[in-house]
Amino acid sequence: MRPTGGFVYWVAPQTTEVTSMPQLLLSPRERQLLRARAHVLRPVVLLGAAGLSDKVMHEIDRALAAHELIKIKVPADAREVRAQIFDDIAEKLNAAKIQSIGKTIVLFRPEAASGEKEDAGGSMIHGDDERRGARAPSKRTKR
Repeated sequence: MRPTGGFVYWVAPQTTEVTSMPQLLLSPRERQLLRARAHVLRPVVLLGAAGLSDKVMHEIDRALAAHELIKIKVPADAREVRAQIFDDIAEKLNAAKIQSIGKTIVLFRPEAASGEKEDAGGSMIHGDDERRGARAPSKRTKR
């Protein structure tokens, strides 16, 4: 077990395939909370006619590194094909499978850092401040 950003996750044992990374396993409660967070998201990666190429995998990896929780749109009509793509992405990129609804899949991979990031200006932003745009809370006065 490794704690990260309020979530506790377990790493599944590695499969017989050496090139893949273990997939993250989350508790049902954590998965439910992540599904709720993903509800308002729009897909950031759209798979095209080329399918799941190396360039697409790199783009998904980049999106997971930037956002942790992402939606991916898969154009395949066959449910089995979409499920296989979902499994392949999660296994190769060490991500947790959160949800698959229709042609949209949701993946989660916690960031490697402890919850602090460096923004473009070089200052440190803490986890909660990042969502609010790192602004100080406004002061309201009574009239």
